[in-house]
Amino acid sequence: MIPIDTITRGIPQQGSKPKMATQTTRWSIIIPVYQEKATFRQLLDAVLKVELVGVEKEIIVVESNSTDGTRALVQEFEAKGLIKAIYEDKPQGKGHAVKAGLGVATGDWILIQDADLEYDVADYAALWRSAEESGSDFVMGSRHMGREDWRYRRSGAGKWFGPIIDGGVWLLTQFFNTLYDVSLTDPCTMFKLFRRDCLEGITLRSDGFEMDLELVAKLIRKGIQPLEIPVTYNARSFAEGKKVRILRDGRRSLVTIVRSRFSPLS
Repeated sequence: MIPIDTITRGIPQQGSKPKMATQTTRWSIIIPVYQEKATFRQLLDAVLKVELVGVEKEIIVVESNSTDGTRALVQEFEAKGLIKAIYEDKPQGKGHAVKAGLGVATGDWILIQDADLEYDVADYAALWRSAEESGSDFVMGSRHMGREDWRYRRSGAGKWFGPIIDGGVWLLTQFFNTLYDVSLTDPCTMFKLFRRDCLEGITLRSDGFEMDLELVAKLIRKGIQPLEIPVTYNARSFAEGKKVRILRDGRRSLVTIVRSRFSPLS
């Protein structure tokens, strides 16, 4: 468990944030990776190529001791000076890896990027434009917005698992919205862009995929309301490496939603 307030102490408060239009802003892009040899090179090449006006990128890859050759790819990019790498001794969950990345991040803004290809890095521009135009400190890419209905796993996750996961996420979303008195369409999304100083006074406890929900929950409790925009999403199947498990991660998500609502922020 990493107390986030200790690694962000001394960062300027929200009221003193720089004017984005006239100053260069640094993004810390945190990429947790485990057993992603098939997609890692393509994903990282895409992240490196993304150019955003007024933004410099700090790419932090947290590798969790993969056995499929992913670690060698990470070391290759690190040797070229293209990324900052953290090597874990064993896989301890996405949330654990994200916290490790947060511990070394130096950017003004944080973006968490999965190492697969389900989300399109071309949406970085839309996330950043929305933050600039709205003045929001927290922008989320929704997989539901811009669609005819709430389903987004039309392919990839399998004939039966796709609808089951969609239904479970919809129920979690309704429960989350009720408990936190909000109207979000996709609190479970990976695509979250937020100012690093938003984490002051917050301790993140989750080690698994439920980290996505804990982060949103605690920022909302702190009074930071997210702005949602539509993003592209292409689900992959379990055979292709999808690691979410319905029963395990569904249960953990429910516990996290309740715990984050009533436990101290730090």
